[in-house]
Order: sequence, then C-alpha cells, then structure tokens
Amino acid sequence: MKAPVLFRPNQPAFRQQYAALREQSLTAGALLPGTPGTLQLRRGTGYAYWYRVYYPVPGKQAETLVGREGDSVAENAMRAQMDIAESTARQVGMLRKLGFQVADKASARALVELHNLGGFAAGLLLAGPLGCLAWLNEFGARLRQPAGEPAIVPRLELVAPDDFLSQALAAALPFVAVAEPNAAMAAESASPTTTQTAIALPGLPPMPVDILVAGKRFGIAVQAPGLAWSATTAPGHDYLLAAPAPGALLAGGHCIPVRLPQAARLVWHQLCSSARHPEPQAAVQRRLALSLAAVVLADDPWAMLTAWEAAPESIAEPIRPLRDILLAGVAAHPDLRDLLADCLG
Repeated sequence: MKAPVLFRPNQPAFRQQYAALREQSLTAGALLPGTPGTLQLRRGTGYAYWYRVYYPVPGKQAETLVGREGDSVAENAMRAQMDIAESTARQVGMLRKLGFQVADKASARALVELHNLGGFAAGLLLAGPLGCLAWLNEFGARLRQPAGEPAIVPRLELVAPDDFLSQALAAALPFVAVAEPNAAMAAESASPTTTQTAIALPGLPPMPVDILVAGKRFGIAVQAPGLAWSATTAPGHDYLLAAPAPGALLAGGHCIPVRLPQAARLVWHQLCSSARHPEPQAAVQRRLALSLAAVVLADDPWAMLTAWEAAPESIAEPIRPLRDILLAGVAAHPDLRDLLADCLG
C-alpha cells in the first residue's frame, strides 16, 4: 500500500485569502472576545446605556458597557469593531472549509486575552501544537488527518523571554496554579509539584498552559517572586527564542496575531518534546511536527538541516532513539526521509 502524504498545498487563491486576513489582523489592535455580538440599549435607572451582548464561549452569555445613549463616538467605534469581528468570523469559517487549520473556541478565548493584554508584544512566543498549526497556515499547507487518529491536543505552550517573569505584565496575566487533573500526570512530571499553571477566564474551566523558561530538563517548576503560578523549564529555550517571526493563529472565529519560533527549530523541539509524552499523544505530536517538517523542506531545502546543526545536544539526544519511527512516518516524502536519516545517523 502506498504511504499517504502528510500534507497537500492549498490553492494559491486560498493562500492569498488567508494572507489578506492575516495582514488585516496584524493592524487591527485589540480584538473583541467571543462572538461579534449585538448592541442593546437598556433603560431603567433614569439613563439609557448601550451594552454589547455576546458569547465569550458557547453557552455563556456576557455583556460589556459601551457608553451612554447619545455617545455616538463610543457607539460607532463599537459597531465598527463588531463589523470587523463579524467579517473575520465569516472568513475564518470559509478558510476552515478550505482546509486551513482552525483551533477551538477555548483556545481562541485564551489567546485573544493574551493578545489584548500585550503578552505577545512583551515577547511571548506561541510554540507547541498550536504553533505548528499556525505555521502550517503560514505556508498554505493542508494537513492530512488520518482516520481514527486522536485529535490534536490544544494545550498552550508559550516560550517566555529571559526577563519575562520579572516584568510587571507577568503578574497581570490571568495565570493561576491549579491541582494536577490526576495523580498519573503528576507522577509522570519531572517536578515534585502537584500543581500546574493554567489560564483562568470567566466562563471557562482553567486551561493548562506551559510557560517555558530555560532549563536543562523538561518539566521543572520555576517560581518567581510575586507570582502565584510557576513556569516550566525546557531545554533549548534560547534555541526557540532565536529570530522569532510574526504570525497569526486561526481559532474559533478569530485571526489572532502571535509571535512564533522559527518553523524548522519548532519542528526539532516538538520531536524532542514528544519523547517525554505517552502514546498516543506522542504519536500525534510527532505526526504534526513531521507534517510541518515536510512543508518547511519543500519551501526551503536548507532550513531543516541548518536548524539541526544549530540544535543543542539537549534537543538532539532525545530525538535520535526515534529514528526508525520517524523514518517510517515520512515514507511518502523521500527527501525528508533522507534528511532525517542523515541527521539522526
């Protein structure tokens, strides 16, 4: 049986449509969380006020005060923002049908909040599976999802710059410490802690998030003065931070501006990270990383090799034992198979 390819390129017209939406998002400023919503005028206290009524997540209605009746500046500004949000939601829905990667609504809610609070402007990078999905869209690649394979886990992984934990913004972001969801996960962690960091927003259960900082091993909790949550060590921290790129993530009905590690370096880091996860999660992570690797190799024949040569041993060493598994996973891509065989020896 012929091995299935990992991705297919989207048509140029579809890629142009994504590129236009991405460029629009980079200059849009703050994003409206949730659905575009509607404006409602409410009376009852002797005055009338405009409210935006919307759903931050499915099934949870919320509202925000816009301004007094007669405040045309505030009303018109909100209507303009809602029009942009509605147009974006339509385009994201269309791109999903065309094969672009769109993350779930909970991830959208969390990332919109981080964007609006200035997290990415302060140096955070989106890594992990969501970072790979963002890069696949950047390259215009349509991911092939095998029948029966588990869905991609939308866990947030954020690479923090060296001084991030000491910035005032770190304490202002909606991160909290929560108990591990089960004892098994706590037992697998390299850290003795029984808590994990999560992003907590109204209407949502806490969403686990890894704030990655420098360290020789994966998973060691790092506390900082004044923070109720902890960061997590990851080898190759400086490797991921080198020369980041602006990008965007399609999620829910949003196109969210983010910053991304270099695509080839993210591939090697994800393959390294997969070695510490149990199956089938590791298999899903490997397949996503290899799909991005195939796309990067088709776009730039030298990028993957250059990133491997720059990788520290803490990244390279855990990948080498995966050689046979990785080669089997890229059977439909002989150029990538040759590259992996050369790199992994």
